[in-house]
Amino acid sequence: MQKDKCKDCMDAIKERRSIRRFKETPLGTDLIDELLSLAQLAPSAGNLQSRDFVVVTEKTIKQKLTAASLNQSFIEQAPVVIVFVANIECASRKYESRGEFYAIQDATASVTTLLIAAQSMGINSCWVGAFDDFAVMELNKVVHRETW
Repeated sequence: MQKDKCKDCMDAIKERRSIRRFKETPLGTDLIDELLSLAQLAPSAGNLQSRDFVVVTEKTIKQKLTAASLNQSFIEQAPVVIVFVANIECASRKYESRGEFYAIQDATASVTTLLIAAQSMGINSCWVGAFDDFAVMELNKVVHRETW
């Protein structure tokens, strides 16, 4: 995406909406990498960057994520799903019992940054907050082992 085509940040914040209908057009890896690079610039407790990104494009994995997310069918229709994982272990090494709280903050800040960046590039997105934590964690273990 050319920088001159990107919207002003303020406009992106004002215009951002949760969109649940997506075109089948895949996002290129360069574009995904750019979005993830921007998400990494989000504020982070102690600059630990205690969050991980899991990029999902495989249909069968998106279907499993849909099932783990209360069957929200738009998830499997999206060309790419990015799962933000709070890396509690990373944050807890420094912050002990507060680590979980800071890791969740880190992941949340990254999600917000990515959503605004996507909007500024004309890419629709939707934050998914309703999901079965344990089902997604189990899927994350399987996916890391098998495909990522």
